[in-house]
Amino acid sequence: MNSWIDTHCHLDAAEFSADAPAVRARAQQAGVQRLVIPGVAVSNFQAVRELAHQNGDAYALGIHPLCVAQSVDADLATLDAELTLRMDDSRLVAVGEIGLDFFVPELQLSPLREKQEMFYRAQLLLARRHGLPVILHVRRSADRLLKHLRELAPPGGWHGIAHAFNGSAQQAQAFIDLGLKLGFGGAMSFEAARQIRQLATELPLQALVLETDAPDIPPQWLYQSAQARAAGAVQGRNEPAELPRMAQVLAALRGMPIEALARACTANALAALPRLSQL
Repeated sequence: MNSWIDTHCHLDAAEFSADAPAVRARAQQAGVQRLVIPGVAVSNFQAVRELAHQNGDAYALGIHPLCVAQSVDADLATLDAELTLRMDDSRLVAVGEIGLDFFVPELQLSPLREKQEMFYRAQLLLARRHGLPVILHVRRSADRLLKHLRELAPPGGWHGIAHAFNGSAQQAQAFIDLGLKLGFGGAMSFEAARQIRQLATELPLQALVLETDAPDIPPQWLYQSAQARAAGAVQGRNEPAELPRMAQVLAALRGMPIEALARACTANALAALPRLSQL
């Protein structure tokens, strides 16, 4: 069986509260050996750390752009203190999930737009100071993300992942040039997602990592349209056990053996998040 790393899974989400151990067991049975569980707010730092330790997985700590509105400046000091406290914990692999979201209407406008950018820059500086990679949320925000990455780049360049990448080929190359890998998952399973599928096909193999973003971004085989849901269809829940099937989609798009893809994606994940190699 091939071995996989799910580089982005919210196992602490409410959708998994009733059966997280079973979800993790199914992932293990499917060959998903390791999950990276990102933090999204100070309130879930303990949960992601405990889940990682319970299951032999990894975690990241950060304040998600969708949580910035409810966050206060003191949360950045809390994050700094937690990173300092946990630096000897090999399961802490990155600062994340951080970034910018200019898809949600209210986040595009003052004052939340500026607050997002302040939190993002502050967390990039924390990642730089603590010598950690970053896990980036990129939604209609790639150019601004890149601007701050360039301005604040550490001497050795960045490590990390631009999660759920959905930008242009030029933006993809800019992230790659800065040292980052690009996360691909369920979105590439939709034939209508032509740009994502083209990027997944044409980008250098060494730039790609696999992720589910579970329970979010369900793949095509789990997805039900709003119309179907209104008619009573049940939306399938995305979970990390779906990763090998997503990998089959990527292997088919690239016309390569699944075994070679597994080796490459594992190597890429370890390059993006070097502490994973200690686990």
